[in-house]
Amino acid sequence: MSTPYPFSSIVGQDELRLALLLNAVSPAVGGVLVRGEKGTAKSTAVRALSALMPEVDVVAGCRFSCAPGAPDPACPDGPHEVGPGVSRPARMVELPVGASEDRLVGALDIERALSEGVKAFEPGLLADAHRGILYVDEVNLLHDHLVDLLLDAAAMGASYVEREGVSVRHASRFLLVGTMNPEEGELRPQLLDRFGLTVEVAASREPDQRVEVVRRRLAYDDDPAGFAARWADDEAAVRARIVAARELLPSVRLGDGALRQIAATCSAFEVDGMRADIVMARTATALAAWAGRTDVLAEDVRQAALLALPHRRRRNPFDAPGLDEDKLDDTLEEFGGGDDAGDDTDDEDPDPDGPGGGGQPPQDGPDGDDSPAADVPAQGEPSEGDGQAPAAAGGGEQSPVRAAEPFRTKMLSVPGLGEGAAGRRSRARTEHGRTTGARRPQGALTKLHLAATVQAAAPHQRARGRSGPGLVVRRDDLRQATREGREGNLVLFVVDASGSMAARQRMSAVKGAVLSLLLDAYQRRDKVGLVTFRGKDAEVALPPTSSVDAAAARLESLPTGGRTPLAAGLLRAHDVLRVERLRDPARRPLVVVVTDGRATGGAVRSASPLAFGSEGASARGGGRVTGGPDPVALSGRAARLFAADGVASVVVDCESGPVRLGLAGQLAGELGGTAVTLDELRADSIAGLVRDVQGSRGNGRRAA
Repeated sequence: MSTPYPFSSIVGQDELRLALLLNAVSPAVGGVLVRGEKGTAKSTAVRALSALMPEVDVVAGCRFSCAPGAPDPACPDGPHEVGPGVSRPARMVELPVGASEDRLVGALDIERALSEGVKAFEPGLLADAHRGILYVDEVNLLHDHLVDLLLDAAAMGASYVEREGVSVRHASRFLLVGTMNPEEGELRPQLLDRFGLTVEVAASREPDQRVEVVRRRLAYDDDPAGFAARWADDEAAVRARIVAARELLPSVRLGDGALRQIAATCSAFEVDGMRADIVMARTATALAAWAGRTDVLAEDVRQAALLALPHRRRRNPFDAPGLDEDKLDDTLEEFGGGDDAGDDTDDEDPDPDGPGGGGQPPQDGPDGDDSPAADVPAQGEPSEGDGQAPAAAGGGEQSPVRAAEPFRTKMLSVPGLGEGAAGRRSRARTEHGRTTGARRPQGALTKLHLAATVQAAAPHQRARGRSGPGLVVRRDDLRQATREGREGNLVLFVVDASGSMAARQRMSAVKGAVLSLLLDAYQRRDKVGLVTFRGKDAEVALPPTSSVDAAAARLESLPTGGRTPLAAGLLRAHDVLRVERLRDPARRPLVVVVTDGRATGGAVRSASPLAFGSEGASARGGGRVTGGPDPVALSGRAARLFAADGVASVVVDCESGPVRLGLAGQLAGELGGTAVTLDELRADSIAGLVRDVQGSRGNGRRAA
């Protein structure tokens, strides 16, 4: 087994280390979600924590880690007699993002259960993690059905395996620790709320601290055992402090004054539900125990709020986690009176080790700068006016405008039956969902179709010598259930940012519509991409990603102005889909073109099929020409590339005013898709029914 990196040798990341240590002191805090950019020691810190966890006593030979003093009466390996048991190190179990359901909850041998009536059960990761740590790296990429199982286990403290009337239950209480890079997408709100604490980590901007990080890492890589030996005394000190804090924890007093501060803080920040109050109370108590005190102080409540509330304040996926510390201080001061809010400690100096009198873990390196990366800056130059620039004249560049308030959009889906990643948009064959049929299993049986299995076995009972009431079932009789659910798609936005869209009020409404579609994509677990076109060319503002937040940020800073190279935008989108099809062939695309349909020129790749009049080949890079056919005709040729590939598409018609040319509808016809106006995009609009791309295919076609 490889030597883990010592926890006490991690440079900086004080909040991260403190949050992990508080959970080691009091697992009831509820785990930690670590958010941050790549390369910031998230996984290193979590793996290093396992070496500091105190040993646990378990029943000898029990695969489910039952406590010898109070064994689980329903343990599949039980019943167990109360006895001394054996000690072993606490486990840290890693849940891979691509794990199967059987690997997580365990596998039940259906064949033996049907033919012999035996509950032959192979424990999964939830059993291994009982009374230990369950670590999920890139937790935001975890499939929805695994998230559901985690939520059930975290809520009930037990895991249930149900297969065709055969069930197995075992205890599963664990410390849930997850790491994620927000650029790759956000967590479902239900799972986000299950994490007791959250911390944001970022690489230090201090050269001295970065030098120390590199120095220690190189020393560890050269000689892991020797490096760990040099930090052995520090590791032993931290481990002893955890044990002492655990022993002190039952004696810590959480008085009415501290409870009032906790309740007032959660109320002031308008967090949902009561879980935040409970987590704050447990965290403040653990902070006091970590500091060696038996009273909870106002400093403990403040630090608990900074760790427990930021991720519970998000009202929509585009809100960044955070807490207004000035407002927090004002609330704590207002409700700080009382007999046990710290009045009896006014004459004592707080412990200098950290917040709450020793709240921070020991640190040997210089302090770091944990400030998050700067927000995406706005692009573009200030405009001289708010009027719409004439399309033919090109118009000057306009500064970015804010998006209008998002709204609930109609359902847009891809036709047919896919096989992509689980999601909530288009119909697909999935492991979870409505049972539609049966087939022979390919590999291990996961979802038994009982009726089809019995039907396959019934004709052979006499030949197999059946004499009793039991059904003689063989491997060839088993049938796998085929199920239909929903998949996530690649929603590629192609947004017109030219001068014809530059009127301030109009562009605000357009951005609001795209933001609404992004919110819908987040809720339906889609990947998104963003292509914009303006001036002389088009650009990929955001390559396909699971981070809807990143797309919203790029959209917010999008400037407008210039000519309308619609054909270039469509060709660039076609290139994006071609590359993405090689990376993820199972994920079907949905192209959403946001434009008024006008086209006033722009560059075209000389090697593209448009330049040579071909409509079937894929667009490729090359030189550029500025002459050629009429821009509207050129856009029609580009659109027919999508129709030839069978790509589902929607055109959001942004044309306004009393005189309308209907070019967006014509473009939708060339794409083989459908056109909707901004008003029709709203789910509550009078235009009404849910739109399926296939059902609407052909709508908006007009004669050229």
